[in-house]
Amino acid sequence: MATRIVMSKLSPTMEEGRIIQWVKKEGDPVESGDVVVEVETDKATMEVEAMGSGVLRKILVEENATVPTGTLLAVVAAADEDISSILAEAEAAVPSTDGDGAATTAEPAATEPEPAAATQPVAVSAPEPVVESQHDGGRVKASPLARRIAQDSGVPLQSVQGTGTGGRIIKRDIEAAISGVVAAPVTAAVGPEPPYQRVELTQLRKAIARNLVQSLGPVPHFFLTTEIDMGRALDLRAELNRSLEGSGVKIGVNEILIKTAAQALAEHPNVNAAFAEDHIRRFTRVDVGLAVAVSDGLITPVLRNVGPKGLRQISTEMRGLIERARERKLAPEEYYGATFTISNLGMYGIDEFTAVINPPAATILAVGATVEKPVVIDGSIEIRSRMRVTLSCDHRAVDGAMGAEFLATFREMLENPLRLVL
Repeated sequence: MATRIVMSKLSPTMEEGRIIQWVKKEGDPVESGDVVVEVETDKATMEVEAMGSGVLRKILVEENATVPTGTLLAVVAAADEDISSILAEAEAAVPSTDGDGAATTAEPAATEPEPAAATQPVAVSAPEPVVESQHDGGRVKASPLARRIAQDSGVPLQSVQGTGTGGRIIKRDIEAAISGVVAAPVTAAVGPEPPYQRVELTQLRKAIARNLVQSLGPVPHFFLTTEIDMGRALDLRAELNRSLEGSGVKIGVNEILIKTAAQALAEHPNVNAAFAEDHIRRFTRVDVGLAVAVSDGLITPVLRNVGPKGLRQISTEMRGLIERARERKLAPEEYYGATFTISNLGMYGIDEFTAVINPPAATILAVGATVEKPVVIDGSIEIRSRMRVTLSCDHRAVDGAMGAEFLATFREMLENPLRLVL
């Protein structure tokens, strides 16, 4: 029996995926559980396994093509099995190139498949082709990407001459039409554009763009900043690392921040929350996300159930997550669903900043550099190690007093860090 391999929804926020490489080639034997293709999602690179055995009879989406979830990618079947009906059904979903290397495909069916296990596709039928606009009794042939751009730009498809296969309207045709409409006034007003290099968006960068628009616009942010004396916390870190010499474990500032946040949230559970339209979710455990810079954006691996964990265990788990994040090897459950997030730019010399909340969480803590500065202590000026942190809050779920009380406890714990090891 033939097995369909589709672009499954491999993460909760995934809308499309890019084919990195086909591990199996057409004609290769395939066993159930074999890795067939590597896919780049909005967060990571995933391996997709076959759910049936046979021969990889047909690859329908080439490497580097980006297609929506639900798109049929390939067919695995017995060597003598008739797959003509499957191929006919999927003909409209075979990606075509819009002249600039960007692959397009027919729109997916209205109902997307449910999220599958991270490494297995969902066996569903290929998406139905979308009927194009009618013109002179026939279809205006246009790629889905070209249609979207035309609709967003107000360009009627009937007015565009297609240069794709069979007169199909593709992306460059719409861009040329847009340029013809608006280039003269724009050039007259502001002069020629400066030279630039076009950088295509990765799936991760697209996800960042979507999430930030969904956050900063709809979410009513407010910000609370406090300054913390880090002297005792740094002394504790140095003492712990001396005791761990030779163990391969080293405690960093982030580990201390994560543990402190978890203990402070245990005392202020109203801050460990999320707004959910008609109710507030008050989480019963603390899952801390740590923003990590990768080559093409930012990803937030999540350390689960931090409360009962010690600094040593936090360090070991966190370093493994960061390593997999930078290799784009995180599974969806390792980067989705933080109840609280920390973003630390102190290592870059940033003294203070505000971070944008990553929905659905209601808070994110922005951490600046620890710097030595003169401060007044009991009427005398002393040089102390000070760190500024800013808590961004979703006002729908967290009030100002709630956030301030949490920050006060967070500061007190860092300034008296023996509470972390009790």
